[in-house]
Amino acid sequence: MAQRISRAKKKIDGQRLDRPGDLGTVLRVLYLVFNEGYSGDIDLAAEAIRLTRQLFVLTDEPEVSGLLALMLLHHARRASRTGPGGRLIPLASQDRSRWDTGLITEGVSVLQAALSRDRLGEYQAQAAIAALHADAPSTSDTDWVQIVEWYDELLALTDSPVVRLNRAVALGEADGPQAGLRALADLDPALPRHTAASAYLHERAGNLPQAAALYAEAARVATTVPERDHLTREAARVRQLL
Repeated sequence: MAQRISRAKKKIDGQRLDRPGDLGTVLRVLYLVFNEGYSGDIDLAAEAIRLTRQLFVLTDEPEVSGLLALMLLHHARRASRTGPGGRLIPLASQDRSRWDTGLITEGVSVLQAALSRDRLGEYQAQAAIAALHADAPSTSDTDWVQIVEWYDELLALTDSPVVRLNRAVALGEADGPQAGLRALADLDPALPRHTAASAYLHERAGNLPQAAALYAEAARVATTVPERDHLTREAARVRQLL
């Protein structure tokens, strides 16, 4: 976080701060703050939501609504994302009864109003994906086909390699792991979480030795301790299945 703040300070050095700023930049900063809180300090995430609510009241931009909806839908799952000692719990294993249905309802309502404006932006598309996850009673009941379609919309807006990676995983759920692996093969292996995604898809395809090796490799290059520990446990779990 300190490095990001330092980069931000350098970026605004010499810039006048007494004039209205670019809304897109404001939204990116708010989402950055939220993500820092979402992965650790819950108060920081709550503060990002509070500020975005204020911006929502002050503006008439669908993307502000999209960002607010996205934050609410992610924050609704906050209590189920980690276990004792900060142990990371992936979406498929989360206790969905612990999800905050009030935040989900609010997030979906805000999103629907934004989408009705027919001015789609990346935050609205991301929120639509989050809403589909929130609406599903389980991973297997998730509408993966529609999620892939929303990733296609998001790619048209951003052409982001990370979005392509997430789409490959979703495609693996919608059309089978081999389809996901083919999509993943077109991406740079150095992309963050590429190895972990490959491990997951190989496991779903039944290639357990390859999956175990890839989980172990992903653990070695993980950028956070919770992620490293989670991937190490996944490698050990798959090895026990051999």
